[in-house]
Order: sequence, then C-alpha cells, then structure tokens
Amino acid sequence: MTQPRLELRRLQAAYGERVVLDDISLTLTEGEWFVLLGPNGCGKSTLLDCVAGRKTPVAGSVEICGHSLRGDPVAAKMRMGYGCAPEALPPLLTSRQCLEIHAAAKRLSSVSEDLLELADELRFTPYWESFVDILSLGTRQKLAILLALVGDPKLILLDEAFNGLDPASAQTLKRHLTSLIGRGATLLLATHSLDIVEHHADRAALLVDGRLQHIWQSSDLVQLRSTGQRFDDALARSMSGGGD
Repeated sequence: MTQPRLELRRLQAAYGERVVLDDISLTLTEGEWFVLLGPNGCGKSTLLDCVAGRKTPVAGSVEICGHSLRGDPVAAKMRMGYGCAPEALPPLLTSRQCLEIHAAAKRLSSVSEDLLELADELRFTPYWESFVDILSLGTRQKLAILLALVGDPKLILLDEAFNGLDPASAQTLKRHLTSLIGRGATLLLATHSLDIVEHHADRAALLVDGRLQHIWQSSDLVQLRSTGQRFDDALARSMSGGGD
C-alpha cells in the first residue's frame, strides 16, 4: 500500500484555555485534492498551522510522508509546502529574496522551470525584484502560492489561496494544481469556494467548532456531480445536522 501523505491522529490545539481543534483524525493519500470547509473561526487555519509546524498541538500527532512532525521535523517539512497568508510574508524582502530563502530551506540551488513557467502564466514575473510591502493583495497571494510550490512538495497546504486572484489567475492555478495532483502530489486546501468542491475535489470535510462534522468521500462527490445536485445544498444539510 502507498504510504499516507498526511496522517493526523487525535489532534488537539488550543489558544490558552480555548480549545480550537478537538480530536481531529484524518488521512490523506497520494494524488488527492482534499478540501477543508467551515465557517470563519472554526479552526481551518489552525489545523493547517499545526500541519505546517507553525503551531504546536497540545495533543495528538502529525505525520507527513511517514515522518513525525514532532520527532523528525526536518524530514517532514522537506516534503511539505505551505502557502502562508499574504500578510504574513516578510514586507522588507523582495519577491526574489523570498524565493531564494525558500529554495535554500529545501536545499535547492535553483527552482524548477515548471515553477518559473507558472509565475509567468500568473503574470508575476515583473515583480521578482519588488519589495513585498508594495505588492497588491492579489500579487502577494501569487507569491505565497509560488513559495508553497518550491521543491515540488509531496504535500501542499494552501489556505484560501484563491482570495484576491483575478479569474484568469484562478483558472491558471486550478489547472496547475490539477496537473501536480495528477503527478502524485497531495493538496490540502482550506477554502470557502464551493465551486472547487463541485469541480475539483476528490474529498471534502466540514469543520465546525474545531471538530470534523462530516466528510464527503469520493463516491459522494461523484454522485452529486452525476445527478447535478448543488454542493451548497448538501453542505447546508450537514451544517444543520441533517447529513446527506
């Protein structure tokens, strides 16, 4: 059997005494587009931060490609790419300096032609020498995405990656991510965009108040698509406790 790309076991996270993730267990496999849904403040970004190693959970474990994030963090992070929020990018560095730092962290002497071609398709190339603090929201979003893809990571983590992107750039990114997944990458995307679930996701989960309330398996999404049902109807039923 193929080794899981991401395995969460009974993950719990908190800010002080406030528990924001409780008993999260989840396994993602090779070549899977997994969408994480949920209302604002439900814990989606915190979950991604725990997987990326930006936040230490109070209980449970995270494994990336068989490597424990707690026991072997370097090996785990070398196989993962994380797209941070645009406002978290270092404002006083240029885009190229950000790229060089990420490449060095992955022990790369250069970045792939595939990534540079994506930058060109996203019309980002003119901004490599620009300082981050003068970039627009959409342009910073593109930079965060490009940095997440440095080194062809096996596990890609993106948090609301389509926010601020113009329609053409959004389509370019969807096409590129689909290609990466077709070549074996695994994507965990936190988003409010239901059209991505309807047209791209292999599985999706609903996170409410820090707990996984429902998971739509591949067969569930195939059935929705084949019958022409709207995913927002299925989502509304789950959020009201009605299931599918």
